[in-house]
Amino acid sequence: MPGEPTRQAPHPRSTTLGILDRHGDDPDAVRYLNRELSWVQFNERVLALAEDPELELLERAKFLAIFQSNLDEFYQVRVAGLKEQVAAEATGRNPDGISPADQLAAIDALVTTLARRHATIFREELVPALAEQGIRFADWTTLSDQDRRHLVAIFEERVFPVLTPLAVDPAHPFPYISNLSMNLAVLVRDPSSEQTRFARVKIPPVLPRFLVMPDGERFVPLEQVIGAHLDRLFPGLEVVEHHVFRVTRNADFEVEEEEADDLLQAIESELTRRRFGRVVRLEVEPDMTPTALELLIRELAIATDDVIELVGPLDLSGLWALYDLDRPDLKQPAFVATTQPRLTPPAGEELDLFGTLREGDVLVQHPYDSFTTSVQAFIETAARDPNVLAIKQTLYRTSGPGSPIIRALLDAAEEGKQVVALVELKARFDEEANIEWARALEEAGVHVAYGVVGLKTHTKIALVVRSESGRVRRYAHIGTGNYNDKTARVYEDVGLLTADPDLGADLSDLFNVLTGYSRQSEYRKLLVAPTSFRSRMLELIARETAADDGHILLKMNSLVDREIIDALYDASSAGTQVELIVRGICCLRPQVPGLSETITVRSVVGRYLEHSRVFRFGSASRGYDYIIGSGDLMPRNLDRRVEALTPVEDPVLEERLEEVLQVALSDDMLAWELGPDAVWHRVPTAEGIESHLTLQRRAQQRGRR
Repeated sequence: MPGEPTRQAPHPRSTTLGILDRHGDDPDAVRYLNRELSWVQFNERVLALAEDPELELLERAKFLAIFQSNLDEFYQVRVAGLKEQVAAEATGRNPDGISPADQLAAIDALVTTLARRHATIFREELVPALAEQGIRFADWTTLSDQDRRHLVAIFEERVFPVLTPLAVDPAHPFPYISNLSMNLAVLVRDPSSEQTRFARVKIPPVLPRFLVMPDGERFVPLEQVIGAHLDRLFPGLEVVEHHVFRVTRNADFEVEEEEADDLLQAIESELTRRRFGRVVRLEVEPDMTPTALELLIRELAIATDDVIELVGPLDLSGLWALYDLDRPDLKQPAFVATTQPRLTPPAGEELDLFGTLREGDVLVQHPYDSFTTSVQAFIETAARDPNVLAIKQTLYRTSGPGSPIIRALLDAAEEGKQVVALVELKARFDEEANIEWARALEEAGVHVAYGVVGLKTHTKIALVVRSESGRVRRYAHIGTGNYNDKTARVYEDVGLLTADPDLGADLSDLFNVLTGYSRQSEYRKLLVAPTSFRSRMLELIARETAADDGHILLKMNSLVDREIIDALYDASSAGTQVELIVRGICCLRPQVPGLSETITVRSVVGRYLEHSRVFRFGSASRGYDYIIGSGDLMPRNLDRRVEALTPVEDPVLEERLEEVLQVALSDDMLAWELGPDAVWHRVPTAEGIESHLTLQRRAQQRGRR
């Protein structure tokens, strides 16, 4: 906020290690930054939040957990894919010209440095700082006898019964090590034969990552407690040594939909295969002996390059449990989302939501505007309204058991309404949950469809068909985020609630494409991938390129597509001002003389995940075109997914979108800028503008009017 003291960021410049700008004489490497390395830089910006000494301690712990979870998914999917390319001796070129093998080498160098920073922050900064606040990480070796007796009782009652030691000998082959599991590699000796054997003990994921001492202030890693009781698992044998390790497997898969008679069964089959994917990473602690490490490398069929050595404890994603502590003094002040003024009923009256939408569109921005009183209320109102004939909705990721959106759809089906749910079974890492919900919806009488063959349905749309005075009227929601009440509290997204007849008709047509055999490619207002999204973006970029006062302002998660990047380079060469707000991956290189001098790229990373896609084209004199929707400017969104984007045409709502964009462009607390050297630099703090606090404050001000 203005007036707050300027703070010095601990890492104002992102790590490069001399590899991110290694393009030599390759002109393509000058034009396009590497996708995977750009993602690693994004995760470094997350890590920088954990390094911020001004941030509340449990918030720093949360960002350490997020960094870990992000990195786990990156290895399961992106690194795994690169390793598959190397194994297959793939010869194709990426736009940046870096081979898969060179990408892996660069990733290894970057991630090794970041992972060590991650561990250092935890052990040398966070642990001592939390101890001063009464939250202590304790080691088994330093506990008193009384403390140990407490943990022994917990071990005997809750831990020991679920442990399963697995021996490795001629009668017992090396056991399967599950993905992302924590394990103990144990060497035991038989006193009678002096023979040494290997055994594996899995740290049960059903148990807490850290055991809490009776004072509620001290936490002991579960693996230490198990390690101290290995004699209970191997009675009569001598425990020679034990070491913690963690395995990451290839968790990506592809389903040949054209060859699948039953897509749901095909997905279930691939999920089973995922559990046995190739090992792509082995995390170990420095004290692991060469004997134990060599055995793991051999049995897991990996190379030494796949091993990452880290000072423990491993898997700091478990710090989410720490964040759940009831210590509001160690967290950022809680924010309660506000209800949009137009969605607030008069005192003592019930909101006529459909009447409100007939009067004009409503734009919502989560988490500042309440998901519960806007999008969720829209579906719930439709479910119980006797005049509603049908509800059609896409479901990509939901909040799991108890999802109010799913519950509303089930209620609507029970009321006899026609309910159509387009469930995307291929939503990565949510496949099993979506299969479960698809079956529950079908059993309740909901018409469940799985989308278009060969395309992932990523669009976020809902359509309500209502009978009014003898005719049918359509109401709709088109958004940038999932129908997930939990993530709506921490993901920044925008959405349009509307009764626009053209948008309603477009959505009817689009749902017919998704559930039937329609091949419609033209719509009244909607931009739809893979038919019109790309062409319209290129058309608008070209329009601004040709204009004397051309201006392009785009906010998104990722910018990867080569054709779009080339078009933006052409716009820059023509003198068009191009401002890009890209949270994550950016393969465009800005501010290069003769190529991208008029292009700036910034990223905002903070307490909320910047997830909305807002595209603005035009100038003050000619007017602006605003577009919001589900698609980023990536090949997969433009060509291999079903996406829907809508123009926003109401002047009041355009002002709200302009506010969102200008706050992000003014941020000098959370923002980073990308330079022509492929390095991200933190924006120097001058005015003290922090996007998330600013938008929270403005939402509260609107709510009080």
